[in-house]
Amino acid sequence: MARLSKKQKEARAKVDNKSVYTLTDASSLVKEITTAKFDASIDLAIRLGVDPKKANQMIRGVVTLPHGTGKVLRVLALVTPDKEAEAKEAGADLVGLDEYLQKIKDGWTDVDVIVTMPSVMGKLGPLGRVLGPRGLMPNPKTGTVTMDVKKAVSDVKGGKIDFKVDKSGIVHASVGKASFEAKKIEENANELLKTIQKMKPTTVKGTYIKSIFMSSTMSPSISIETKIA
Repeated sequence: MARLSKKQKEARAKVDNKSVYTLTDASSLVKEITTAKFDASIDLAIRLGVDPKKANQMIRGVVTLPHGTGKVLRVLALVTPDKEAEAKEAGADLVGLDEYLQKIKDGWTDVDVIVTMPSVMGKLGPLGRVLGPRGLMPNPKTGTVTMDVKKAVSDVKGGKIDFKVDKSGIVHASVGKASFEAKKIEENANELLKTIQKMKPTTVKGTYIKSIFMSSTMSPSISIETKIA
């Protein structure tokens, strides 16, 4: 087992594992216990009372964080020539089609998000084995397959994230950076939690949001109240 540094021990001492914190308090505390020398990500782990194996309980969606994620995302727009100017104007880092399809086929995936058009999806299908495992396959449900390429690229650059419950019933998502003000972390987290709350399936009985934990990269986890304001 790895030995804890002095700073890590001090960070753990600040978190009462038997307490459940308000989102406001947790957003301040997570900054105090972040010991990473880089600008760490602030993440939420939300355990839901759903069965992901049932199609009507698969929680997946998108949310635009009011203060963005703090991450600089590389966006590839796979579009036809008539949409290239639109994609570039919206801030896409890479724009094109056939040349990038070939690069992906050869194993290249040096981007964070891919935006495309419905007419291009047929060409992307065979590349699912490359894009799927990396979470890069565009999807209409997340707004990355659309004719409104300009809006899709702008949304991604502006802080829109997509989330999906995993096979264990947990949603993992980043809601900012340790350099953010505590209030901004709180507002981003609250926006995500409210979005997930609204998505509660009618087939779910009992407790929907079972637990919420906030942490930064390499920090202890902070248990948060499950009541959403």
